[in-house]
Amino acid sequence: MIDEVDLQILEILQEKARIPNAEVARQVGMAPSAVLERIRKLESQGIISGYEVRLNPEHFAQKLAAFVLVEMSRGDCRETSAALAEVTGVQEVHQVAGDDGYLLKLRVADTEALGRILREEVAIIDGVARTRTLIVLETIKETRRVTLGGSVTEPF
Repeated sequence: MIDEVDLQILEILQEKARIPNAEVARQVGMAPSAVLERIRKLESQGIISGYEVRLNPEHFAQKLAAFVLVEMSRGDCRETSAALAEVTGVQEVHQVAGDDGYLLKLRVADTEALGRILREEVAIIDGVARTRTLIVLETIKETRRVTLGGSVTEPF
């Protein structure tokens, strides 16, 4: 079960994953060894699933963000989702309810690159009937943070 101290630790780590363990301990009022033990427990339970660096895509010629709705005609979902995950520039693949089977988030250089990827990579995947593309004009908020508090479920 996750307690209030675990929630404080998770909030701190979501804000700055590279924060020294001793600083986390200071902020929650515990010994560094106790905090490290809690973090390791949260990792082993799968509550903390990893740590990553967020890069600015503009520095890597990936200025254009787009969301692509993929309507399916047929095909094996596992094969389709695996194929969609391998498409150039795909950051996220979500199977969704409704007429569209999948929602993709892509980061690419420009509309020319996006068009090429849609024609040469997405359209050839078995079962893809059609796509609808939304090009992002401006990103107001983008985060991977999870809102903490409320009810906490036990890990599987």
